[in-house]
Amino acid sequence: MTDFLDALGRLDVSSALVLAIALAIAFGFEVVNGFHDTANAVTTVIYTRTLKATPAVLFSGFCNFLGVLLGGTTIAFSIVHLLPVDLLIDAASRSAVVMVLALLIAGISWNLLTWWFGIPVSSSHTLIGAILGVGLANGLMSGQGVAAGVNWGKASEVAMALLISPAIGFLAAGMLLLVAKKRIKDPSLFVPPPEDPDARPPGWIRATLLATCGGVSLAHGSNDGQKGMGLIMLVLIGLLPTGFALNLDGDACSARAAATEMQQALQAEPSPLHRQEIERLDEVLARLDGKQSLREVPYDQRITLRNLIFQVDRALVRDRDAVPDHRLAALDAPRKQLREAIEYVPNWVVLGVALCLGVGTMFGYKRIVLTVAEKIGKTHLTYAQGASAEVVAMATIGAADLLGLPVSTTQVLSSGVAGTMWANRSGVQIATARNIALAWLLTFPCSMLASAWIFVCGRLALG
Repeated sequence: MTDFLDALGRLDVSSALVLAIALAIAFGFEVVNGFHDTANAVTTVIYTRTLKATPAVLFSGFCNFLGVLLGGTTIAFSIVHLLPVDLLIDAASRSAVVMVLALLIAGISWNLLTWWFGIPVSSSHTLIGAILGVGLANGLMSGQGVAAGVNWGKASEVAMALLISPAIGFLAAGMLLLVAKKRIKDPSLFVPPPEDPDARPPGWIRATLLATCGGVSLAHGSNDGQKGMGLIMLVLIGLLPTGFALNLDGDACSARAAATEMQQALQAEPSPLHRQEIERLDEVLARLDGKQSLREVPYDQRITLRNLIFQVDRALVRDRDAVPDHRLAALDAPRKQLREAIEYVPNWVVLGVALCLGVGTMFGYKRIVLTVAEKIGKTHLTYAQGASAEVVAMATIGAADLLGLPVSTTQVLSSGVAGTMWANRSGVQIATARNIALAWLLTFPCSMLASAWIFVCGRLALG
């Protein structure tokens, strides 16, 4: 926080105002994400009467908070790297600030709109659609064309995870329920809970539902919280490059050793493909010479050093298929070590995102809970259905988290509930399913168009 205040003191009034607005929107996005997406995690424990609504959302909010703190930053920068490379390199430009504002405004607007109508859609879909919209608009405005505006390899990887995960949720939850019906002979698990508001599920199923609710909330906090961290870091780098372009607590000796090792690996088998990267590493070493800490890098050199490291890293990722396997093995460890100088999240940002996501969970959840529990199936959610959907959601999101892939808590759990309704022959409400499917289909194009329009208007306004 000291670095933030120090860098803030270097801004003029107008830049400080833009920074305040950008940070408010970014943290606000996490609050909306909390009550929009995490409502799915508490639906089953509320509607199976495992917990009453207030303790359920408090429990889920706390688990979301912990998930953010424990989740790391892999997904944060996986999402960030979908953005146009030229805007990321020029992170301290006004265009980069417009880019981040376009992403955040488009994302939060679509989330609030769908929440108002009680439609569970994916914040991940919304954010990624907004990123693609900015990329396409930037490619067209810069004259590079649509294809150059987006990291299509990364985009296809992310899109595949988002497309496959709902199918996994539907089929796996349905199959798990069928297996449970064959193996567990307690009929009370497979019928709607009694009308008595004080009725509770059997102890072991209640423990399962509590554990899976906590697990889904932890996984959601880890997966979705990181996306907010990445965007907040873009805001800070764009407006406060002297304080956040580099990890000022990082070890310059370690970064210098990593750059030297990378340079030696590239020089061992000279290739015209990497001549520029070798030259950039020369400049990195020159700027780090004699320094013990990255804090010693002069203010006016920090954004330049960050961009040199970023360009080397992106070039090696881009040319990965053209590099022999043995050289990749020699480059991967030092590349990761050098990347730590620019890919980091300060503790106060992690804590802020955790608080926003946790607090957001406790407000506004009722609209989405009502849709998932009462409007997907034609009958009340049973104990076994709730447990099956939660177990599958927890496992699917947890696996995606380990793989560093962004998936949708909303889609996985909603699909899981629908899968259990299908397997239990409870029936699915066609009107609700149609509205959810339509919202899922519209999320990408609507968020893309909104962010592209805001980005274009902002760029034109800046001249």
